[in-house]
Amino acid sequence: MLQQVLWRYPGKKPETFGANTRLYEWIPQNDLGKPTTLCETMGKAEMWLIRTSWDFEFPHPSLPNFEYVGGLHCKPAKPLPKELEEFVQSSGKDGVVLFTLGSMVKNLTEEKSNMIASALAQLPQKVVWKYSGKKPETLGDNTRLYEWIPQNDVLGHPQTRAFITHCGTNGIYEAIYHGVPVVGIPLFGDQFDNIARVQAKGAAVQLDLLTMTSSDLLNALKAAINNPSYKENAMKLSRIHHDQPVKPLDRAVFWIEFVMRHKGAKHLRPAAHDLTWYQYHSLDVIGFLLACVAAITFLVTKCGLFCCRKLGKTARKKKRE
Repeated sequence: MLQQVLWRYPGKKPETFGANTRLYEWIPQNDLGKPTTLCETMGKAEMWLIRTSWDFEFPHPSLPNFEYVGGLHCKPAKPLPKELEEFVQSSGKDGVVLFTLGSMVKNLTEEKSNMIASALAQLPQKVVWKYSGKKPETLGDNTRLYEWIPQNDVLGHPQTRAFITHCGTNGIYEAIYHGVPVVGIPLFGDQFDNIARVQAKGAAVQLDLLTMTSSDLLNALKAAINNPSYKENAMKLSRIHHDQPVKPLDRAVFWIEFVMRHKGAKHLRPAAHDLTWYQYHSLDVIGFLLACVAAITFLVTKCGLFCCRKLGKTARKKKRE
């Protein structure tokens, strides 16, 4: 029997889309068929697999059903395609720079592309640039454009000196895995947080796509490539990442199977998910205590005023006598 599929998918309809699948930008139903919120849906999760780890994150408290599996997609580099390998090897001792803004950015404005290309043209390194727009007029002989790049394999190549990236989590972790310094150009979402963390650890330089100039990009690349501290810090992060008793992917598989074996992991799930928002913030307790304080204050005030009136009447009576 062919199952029907409800898919929460706000993007372009896939070409291989099946007749048994319906796309929705939002599916506001739970297993009881009642409207629910995103917080309620997320609160039902038995186990959270977090895409980062302590080589990347700053220390902070964590819940028992949170498992950090950052870099689970990373793997050793495979040989590059022949044409790309020849281009990379032609860089000699200067090495290569990998530049990609991910799959979400299809092309840049002509002005921005020419600005970036002119900066890259001044590098002694060869540049592998994932770019699908119109060829920039200022493109240098040292730069090769590709519509698709085996990113992990290029980052793992011994000739790679720096990685210009939009700072997506996958790309950042591949850079950490292979120990490559980063020049980050965050665009949206968690990318600003990602580059801030790597920059704080001394393995990255951050730029702003809207305000950066050709000289800004060139100086950032020269710093990341020529200043040995960036490479040293990147390798330090890489050593920390690799020094784990269990690989992130194996850890993720274990916890998924753990939840399946035990039909959930409710003993790890915090009770906070079952509380209302006012209970979670203890507003009901605070309200009760404030009511008690107000009642006591009211009673004490009334008693004080009553005593004052009584004493005043007694004093006036004695004075008349």
